[in-house]
Amino acid sequence: MKTILKVYGAYGSFRLAVSWLFTQIFYHQARLIRYPVYIRGKRHIQWGKGFTTGVGLRMDAFVENGIAIDIGHGVQLNDYVHIAAIESVTIGNDVLIASKVFITDHNHGSYGKDAPHSSPATPPASRPLISAPVVIGDRVWLGENVSVLAGVTIGEGVVVAANSVVTHDLPPNTIAAGAPARIIKHYDNDSASWISI
Repeated sequence: MKTILKVYGAYGSFRLAVSWLFTQIFYHQARLIRYPVYIRGKRHIQWGKGFTTGVGLRMDAFVENGIAIDIGHGVQLNDYVHIAAIESVTIGNDVLIASKVFITDHNHGSYGKDAPHSSPATPPASRPLISAPVVIGDRVWLGENVSVLAGVTIGEGVVVAANSVVTHDLPPNTIAAGAPARIIKHYDNDSASWISI
């Protein structure tokens, strides 16, 4: 108890205790969900053992049946992470997600290769929702303020640098940065080091 008080202080320790109690009552299968939390469609969301969050978590699962947000074991989401799914967002095991990360499997309207495209004359909220599954592999680390957009697969062991926007697939064991994110390094097993591209 003294260690917790040293790390968090009296007020922080009290908040931690309240969050722990809240987790035990409402989300007992999780390790710790820090309050406040905002979850819509709880029955369409599942997570594995050791699930831990920071404050301000927001998860929205807008499906009629099945699991829309599937989170593996040992996953840690930090403060103010927002995950929204109308189809499927899958997060693997031992994933670390920094604060203020946004992950979505959908978009208001169509703007890419698929036709018909959405007209700018239509209010954004009235445009049809277009979706494609998001898959985040095991041992991925998403840095602060990262956005992961619809249809993206992020391979195992990927690191995505802070403030990046992931718009396309990232292969395993790479580091990506930028908006849009591009691969800047890959891990070389022979030399056990990250190699710049």
